[in-house]
Amino acid sequence: MTIRVLLADDQPLLERMAITGTTVKTYVTRLLTKLGARDRVHLVIMAYEAGLAGT
Repeated sequence: MTIRVLLADDQPLLERMAITGTTVKTYVTRLLTKLGARDRVHLVIMAYEAGLAGT
């Protein structure tokens, strides 16, 4: 899953990736719990700090 998907409510993007908004919400909720992040923005910051997100 890309950083863009974590932040987006972009239906065309989700359709191109063949996933639903519910799937994204489930993944985000699991990531928040496992990583102890406060919100989606915190997840993105953590990804950049870990070198998982390109510039």
